Amino acid sequence: MTSQIKTFFLLAALTSIILFLGGMMGGRTGLIIAFGLAVFMNVGSYWYSDKIVLKMYKARQLSRNDAPQVFAMVEELAANAGIPAPRLFLVDQDSPNAFATGRNPENAVVAVTSGIMRVLTPEELRGVLAHEIGHITNHDILIQSVAAVLAGAIMMVASMLKWGALFGFGGRDEDGPSPLVVIGLAIIAPIAATVIQMAISRSREYLADATGARISHSPKSLASALYKLDAAARNIPMDANPATENMFIINPFNGASMSKWFSTHPSTEERIAKLMEMDRNL
Repeated sequence: MTSQIKTFFLLAALTSIILFLGGMMGGRTGLIIAFGLAVFMNVGSYWYSDKIVLKMYKARQLSRNDAPQVFAMVEELAANAGIPAPRLFLVDQDSPNAFATGRNPENAVVAVTSGIMRVLTPEELRGVLAHEIGHITNHDILIQSVAAVLAGAIMMVASMLKWGALFGFGGRDEDGPSPLVVIGLAIIAPIAATVIQMAISRSREYLADATGARISHSPKSLASALYKLDAAARNIPMDANPATENMFIINPFNGASMSKWFSTHPSTEERIAKLMEMDRNL
């Protein structure tokens, strides 16, 4: 519940930044245009997220005969979560990782790399699958898409304000802020939006961990899997697109972020600690 509340307040913060910038513009037209463009840019990726990402990683759909044990796990965990069993795909990469996509539980996909099938024990793999089904159950693709729309709108409005201040258009009244203040806010706002968007991503990872631990009844298995996956991500590079970084259970570019504020994932140590605390309380 804590992660859900945190997500709500972070989305509210993004909305507040948009409204504040819109007020500085002195009118609704530019705000509406920016918001509309942001929606247009992101709705396609939301609606066709499964097709886009699966094609990007050349994933192939697995049949029950290909991986009967994994299919059984997915069906059991989906039933525990109260959703239809997602389709299962394989990404042919040695770096062990996994992700979920799809606009809703009825169109959901769980994809695993060939590396993860070799590295993890069946119990650990079950924990990973539970985490990904947790993302589906919690509608994280929708929430991340909403965050992307809000952040995108902020960046567009900030750009309008910056260029308006630089070239003196936009009709600023005499009591309004100076051009230097406007430019400063136009620079700070997109950075703040990015930080908030990353915080939303991290909160959804914590929530998916908790949901996965609940539906698998084994927080320790997921914790063990995260430990192995984190170590592997540092040693076996993944051929991944940075735009999809937030989708994976472990950041495929582990250690590449300048700061935790700009990281899409919480630290693995913190995630493991929370899961082990859950395990002790079972």
